[in-house]
Amino acid sequence: MAQSLTAQPADASDLVQDTLLRAWRSLDTFDGRHPRSWLLTIMRNANYNNHRRRRPEPIDLTENTTRERHADEGLSAEDHVMRTELDDVVAAALSEVSEDSRQVIVLVDIDGLSYAEAAAYLGIPEGTVMSRLHRARRKIRDRVVAKRTALHEGIPS
Repeated sequence: MAQSLTAQPADASDLVQDTLLRAWRSLDTFDGRHPRSWLLTIMRNANYNNHRRRRPEPIDLTENTTRERHADEGLSAEDHVMRTELDDVVAAALSEVSEDSRQVIVLVDIDGLSYAEAAAYLGIPEGTVMSRLHRARRKIRDRVVAKRTALHEGIPS
């Protein structure tokens, strides 16, 4: 089970050790029924806590760092405006997707977790991760394409 949660043998060994230590410390609270379920719950929670600790801070989509980076790249004024507009469109589209979909996008596309890792972290099936990610990416892509088309045609949106 630890191997399926972590996908790395060394991480799986660490998770098993952490699980056993946590179980040992809370042995006095265990009622003796369903030991396997109890241990797997401890393992899942330990894995969740490990991921939460390693996860980078959330990205503040309101920062001007992207705009400043584009200005420093030597872009033409038109390219700068288009990139700035599109950055805003992506940020707005990301804020419009459901919280569940946004979590999957952040874990997979920003944090770089695999589908299996994101599924284990969120406690959902891998197929659910893939479908949420697909729908959210499609929604963001449609919004960006519409905005890009509007910018090229000079239509305010």
